[in-house]
Amino acid sequence: MSAADTALDAWIDAHFDEQVRLLQALVRVPTDTPPGDNAPHAERTAELLAGFGFVAEKDEVPEAEVRAQGLQSLTNLIVRRPYAPGGPVIALNAHGDVVPPGEGWTHDPYGGEIVDGRLYGRAAAVSKCDFTTYIQAVRALEALGRPLKGGVELHFTYDEEFGGELGPARLLGRGLTRPDLLIAAGFSYQIVTAHNGCLQMEVTVQGRMAHAAIPHTGIDALQGAVAILNALYAQNAQYKGLCSQVPGITHPYLNVGLIQGGTNTNVVPGKVSFKLDRRMIPEEDPVAVEADIRRVIAEAAATVPGLQVEIRRMLMCHALKPLPGNKPLVDALQAHAEAIFGEPIPVMGTPLYTDVRLYCEQGIPAVIYGAGPRTVLESQAKRADEHIVLEDLRRATKVVARTLYALLG
Repeated sequence: MSAADTALDAWIDAHFDEQVRLLQALVRVPTDTPPGDNAPHAERTAELLAGFGFVAEKDEVPEAEVRAQGLQSLTNLIVRRPYAPGGPVIALNAHGDVVPPGEGWTHDPYGGEIVDGRLYGRAAAVSKCDFTTYIQAVRALEALGRPLKGGVELHFTYDEEFGGELGPARLLGRGLTRPDLLIAAGFSYQIVTAHNGCLQMEVTVQGRMAHAAIPHTGIDALQGAVAILNALYAQNAQYKGLCSQVPGITHPYLNVGLIQGGTNTNVVPGKVSFKLDRRMIPEEDPVAVEADIRRVIAEAAATVPGLQVEIRRMLMCHALKPLPGNKPLVDALQAHAEAIFGEPIPVMGTPLYTDVRLYCEQGIPAVIYGAGPRTVLESQAKRADEHIVLEDLRRATKVVARTLYALLG
């Protein structure tokens, strides 16, 4: 271990209580999405950054654009830390938005309570923890007082749950940033370089209402929806035979997460709608996937005479595929993570989808690495009692700080 690595580790240890307090402050400002009223969290984050001497540029997304995406308010933050010429600009991206807490919590989802070395709260693990991982890593890097080349940018965005179009896609599309490399929020025990794509669709099945005593005068939209759902679930079973070659990713799958419809118990339902989520492995063609889903729905709907079906694409997120230029990031992160965690750290894919694809689509090599456990399930992300193990947070911060120094020092 170099003298610089020792100094970075010591600074992070000395300021770790401060890092924990920072995470608690971030958890205590809700960012449930929906409804997506996330500008207040960005304002609070900017205040906290100012306390460290970091100036956060605010990209306030116009209300009309935010409302069009089904959200309420959104402000992106960019912190630029330029050093001497001659090195890469490395962006560090974490998202603050998260699904609502739901039921079953035994800890306050906005309390930041610490029990047995774990900090509890919605977004504690995904991914407000990495706001602090990246902030403290940069502070430790600069506290070394050694010459640095290139630069670091902090990107804090707030619409990952809705596809990232108002977050990273907007920042990149408007020319507000163009880093050379990217590290984005992730977990500590693997380096992720690939992930699934995601297609989300809303299907509206339109029949004709009728009194339940004379059902033949109507067209049962629920019956039609059942036929469509059965056809989709049959497809889901077939997907198991299509396996990805990327470690950590298995096969495609489909989930129907929301169903609405009907008027009353004694009325033949005239309208039923449902929303589906189709995960696509990196080897699949998204255009072909969507066309096939539409075909299955149309063929099933045709079995119920008089039925009309409307299909609306809600989200199309392409898979993340590794770019050759990510090797310096991968090598540095892997070497330092293995040294700090004392075990092999694999390079792999994940079945999730993230904003990282938006950077890679612009030709920016990227990896996913941050603070967290071995699996999403362990963190309770999107479940009750989400938490981060504080020792993982401490060690991941050291890994990122060392990696930044290895590439910029």
